[in-house]
Amino acid sequence: MSTTAVLVEDVHVRFGGVHALAGVDLAAPAGSTLAVLGHNGAGKTTLIRVLTTLIRPDAGRVLVDGFDVVTDPDHVRRRIGVTGQYAGLDDYLTGRENLELVCRLGGLGNRARARAAALIDRLALGEIAERRVGELSGGSRRRIDLAASLVSEPSVLFLDEPTTGLDPSARTALWDLVGELTADGTTVVLTTQYLDEADRLADDIVVLDHGQISARGTPSELKRLVGGKVVTATIDSADLPRLAQRPHEVRAAQMKLSDISYSTNDAESAARLVASLTTEGVAFDDLTITSPTLDDVFTHLTAQGAR
Repeated sequence: MSTTAVLVEDVHVRFGGVHALAGVDLAAPAGSTLAVLGHNGAGKTTLIRVLTTLIRPDAGRVLVDGFDVVTDPDHVRRRIGVTGQYAGLDDYLTGRENLELVCRLGGLGNRARARAAALIDRLALGEIAERRVGELSGGSRRRIDLAASLVSEPSVLFLDEPTTGLDPSARTALWDLVGELTADGTTVVLTTQYLDEADRLADDIVVLDHGQISARGTPSELKRLVGGKVVTATIDSADLPRLAQRPHEVRAAQMKLSDISYSTNDAESAARLVASLTTEGVAFDDLTITSPTLDDVFTHLTAQGAR
């Protein structure tokens, strides 16, 4: 197996006049988690479909576990697992029956029942395995779907917005499972709109915008794009024109209030900003100084018009 589990070089994908991917380059080392971030329409799902052999790129090279997705798609498919945004399960079968079916479709034959039982045990699915999938909650369905993607013991697992619609406890459970998989050597490529998810799971992050990578790095490196500290406060919306320094972000809050934020280089700069704001005669509520988050990175990139 290659030490680089996923390699994408100058990949282009067009749908008619739309350039869904426009020269994307990225790499994911074996045993790591790569998060792909971006707004709706940024190209995340198109990228996953290319990587999983569902879409043939118009140009560029894509290797997964050392095999080319165009010239060796069968080898790629034997080495990957895929969990999409929506669970691809039969509602009328139980969780166990779904897993056994996927095992048989995967060519396991007489080993299907044992493999399904092993996955149920590994993912702690015993309480829901005998229930029909149509009766399960979204979080439980997602756990069964993830188990199905692990039937072939993939070396690379693709998760396309896997926690969409899940409640916080279900999301946390899935995060824990992803951590266990990468600890065992599985490479995970994750697309998500939840920035806390990327912050929790990713070794590296790429940010897609209109089919191009606008930023890349570790979560810590991307946060340094914003600055050392973020100053946030809530003020009366009518006081916005009185601020001598325009906020980097303004969000409407309830009761005619606005949440404002500023990015600063370091703690000293943040302290000076707070001092200047308090002399402008504007009443502030909940004024805080924090380290930047990936949400702040997105705001920063949008403000800069990054492409």
